Parts: sequence; structure tokens; C-alpha cells
Amino acid sequence: MPLTVSSGRRLRSAATPPREGQRRRARTAALALVATLGALYPLLRRPILTWGATSAEAASRLPGDELLEHADGVSTRAITIGTPAASVWPWLAQMGPSPRGGAYTYDWIENMLGLDMHSVDRVLPEYQHPEVGDTIGLGSNRMRLERVEPQRVLAWRSEDGNWVWTFVLEERDGSTRLISRNRFRLPSLAARIGMLPMEPGSLLMERRMLHGIKERAERLASATPDVSSPEANSVQTRLP
Repeated sequence: MPLTVSSGRRLRSAATPPREGQRRRARTAALALVATLGALYPLLRRPILTWGATSAEAASRLPGDELLEHADGVSTRAITIGTPAASVWPWLAQMGPSPRGGAYTYDWIENMLGLDMHSVDRVLPEYQHPEVGDTIGLGSNRMRLERVEPQRVLAWRSEDGNWVWTFVLEERDGSTRLISRNRFRLPSLAARIGMLPMEPGSLLMERRMLHGIKERAERLASATPDVSSPEANSVQTRLP
């Protein structure tokens, strides 16, 4: 019996190092992966924050920037839409949770977060005259319109002043550059760290939103040759 017990102990002792070695290798691999991602993320971060925007657009001062100077985080994303600004503006003017027009992105994701977004494919006449002071709710944020220049600028600011979201329209040879800029104040280290994993998610949602606006604006323009003309008022605003 003593020999058997001793043998068992030796067997267990011999079996332990391989398991420990596997765990050490797994930890080392995990740390290496984290370190690699940490090293690469600064290189990936700029394309994430400036998707679709030119270097000049990303670096430029835009209308609405004055609403939050010295921001801790800034994203500038853009898309070219093959219509005049008059076909783009209606979709921006009516954005927001139900009964407004939604955000033209992935509604199912928005609504998992309790945002009550239902993207519509028609112009809503009752929301076509935004005014400074109008408010909408975006989850825990209450957003207030701070700057409105029809067919050019629409800027929202959160009630706590820590977030400004501005849309700028620039017409170029019959098409429109739609620029979306977000500016954030991140008052704590935890807030700054917490923003990093949100940045790729914001790209996913905002890229879909910009494409959603582009699709709707171009369909509206094809149904309404000149939405700014008096004749356009008689055209059905629901998209085909």
C-alpha cells in the first residue's frame, strides 16, 4: 500500500506541470493579444472616427463646434449624396424617436437600448420646421436644438452640455456632402476609457444612418425633381 500511495502521488505530481504550463501559455497568449490590439488601436482609431470624411473635413472647424469647445473626443463622418441639400434636409429635420422619423439605422439595436426608434421612408410634414429650443430624448440624454440653418446646419446639444451632435450640408455641383460631427466632454478617466469600446459601435450605427439618409434623399429627389419648387408641394411625400 505505501508503494501504491507513493506512486499515485508521483503520478499526480507528474501530471500537474503540463496543466500549469497550458494555463501559463493561455495567459501569455491572451496578454499578447491585448497588447497587440492596444498597439494597433491608435492606428485603427482614426479611420473609425473619420469614416467617409476627407482629411480637410476632419480637421476643419465646423458650425456647431462653438457649442462645445475643447472637446475630449471628436468624430467626423461624412457621405456624398447625389442630390441637392433640399432633398436631404427633410430627413434630418424629422430625426428622433417615435413619433418622429427615427434614425435610419438599425432600429432593432436602437430599441434594445430603449430608444424607441422607428425609421420611416416618408417625409413627415409636421416635423419639417425645427426651431432652436426643440428637444428630443435619446435614452438618458435630453437633446436640445441649439443651431438651425435650414438646408445647411442642424446642431443638437445634450442638457448636461457634454455632447454636441451637428449635421452640416455642403452643396457641390448638384450633390451634397453630409457631414456628421460628434463632440464629447469626457470629464473622468473612466469616461474616457469607457468611450474607447463605444467608438467602433458608433461607426457601425452612424455608417448605416448616413447610408439610410442617402438612400431616402436620392429616392425623394428622383420622385420630386426639385423639392424646393412650388410644384413639389403637390408631389406625394411617401417614397415609392
